[in-house]
Amino acid sequence: MHSCQPGILAPVPPSSRYLEFGALHGADVSAALRGLAAAPHDEDVVIGIGPGLVQGLGAEIEGLHAMPVLSGAGCEVPSTQADLWCFTRGDDRGGIVHKARSVMALLSGAFRCDHIVDGFKHDIGRDLTGYEDGTENPTGDDAWDAAIVSNAGSGLDGSSFVSVQQWVHDLDHFAALSAELRDHIIGRRIADNEEIDDAPDFAHVKRTAQENFEPEAFVVRRSMPWADAAGEGLMFVSFATSLYAFEAQLKRMVGHDDGIVDGLFQFTRPVTGSQFWCPPLKSGHLDLSAIGL
Repeated sequence: MHSCQPGILAPVPPSSRYLEFGALHGADVSAALRGLAAAPHDEDVVIGIGPGLVQGLGAEIEGLHAMPVLSGAGCEVPSTQADLWCFTRGDDRGGIVHKARSVMALLSGAFRCDHIVDGFKHDIGRDLTGYEDGTENPTGDDAWDAAIVSNAGSGLDGSSFVSVQQWVHDLDHFAALSAELRDHIIGRRIADNEEIDDAPDFAHVKRTAQENFEPEAFVVRRSMPWADAAGEGLMFVSFATSLYAFEAQLKRMVGHDDGIVDGLFQFTRPVTGSQFWCPPLKSGHLDLSAIGL
């Protein structure tokens, strides 16, 4: 029986580790992926496979492609597309580290780990700016419908597409802004998380209102803050049944529709960007039959 990777729809955990891998030239990536699929799979890990890796295997996942490079007035959205993504999650940071190491061991010799970021839950689920994150996330059956592929056939049903970006905040600059401008950038009042009806057109919630796209652009966000010696920010993670929803929102954020740039770019910017296909499970293991494995 096919199902989705349970970590996709599970609530945001207390701690996480995000890893991005590149395939080594000439390595037997098929054997490494088979080993990954043979390992029991639980809620603590989500695996995503990039478009270059799929293509290199001589396979195709319809709709899977690299993160687009976008730009607008005073903003840039980069693409740093990786071949494989691992999201480890849980309550104990040590356990998360060891879970990530087990994945790295399975991939050793075929993939190199190029990027690691540790995430954490802040308060009730806030961004480091203090604003609640993911307020408009669909829940229950709506979350499944937004994030999990169905009626696509064996090997595809239960899968998902994920878009991942690391955003770097300038928290000093944000703190120096007036309280009103901070609320207007987000489009919600920090005091009660209520949407501001007369917020300016650059307000983030107005730029990304999922129901205002045609077709609608619903995603399930599982973003988490990060902080280390390099700075602070948000690991943005959104799951959907296709990459359309995320890309539609991102294009509107950089002003492709009307030239209005999302207010978020006043204090934060993305420094990475990758998109992946998250295979379904079959009998508790990754099902890679859609890519010929």
